[in-house]
Amino acid sequence: MNTACEPCKILIPLDGSSAAQRAVDYVISHRDMFKLPPQLLLLNVQWKVATGNVKLFINQDTINDYYREQGLAALQPARAALDAAHIPYQYHISVGTPADSIAQYAREQDVGQIVMCRQGQGGLQTLLLGSVVAKVLHLADCPVLLVK
Repeated sequence: MNTACEPCKILIPLDGSSAAQRAVDYVISHRDMFKLPPQLLLLNVQWKVATGNVKLFINQDTINDYYREQGLAALQPARAALDAAHIPYQYHISVGTPADSIAQYAREQDVGQIVMCRQGQGGLQTLLLGSVVAKVLHLADCPVLLVK
């Protein structure tokens, strides 16, 4: 657990949507409320696309390149905004189901808070799979700040 002398770790999950970018903008605009600059961790979770027989036709390196390209594209606006604000960060691209991956990464990194937008790309995927936000709220061991 973080002590008063250590910066807080803040996880910002990003799906590449303009809604998710609002979480980054919120952290940038409220950075002065921290005694020490927070350690920002950006996370993009790619849905696993290579299942079953797909791996018979596409090699793992190609699949990994796809995940990396899609993840970097989703993180690019956040990275550009943080670079422009001269705020350091780390980023990670994960593969799996978003809510589970977000909660697991937050635990692994001993995150003090998750800051995320209350809705991301959504659409049919949200109807079929349920809200990622609701699942993160249920699974997370740390506070979750939702940004409108």
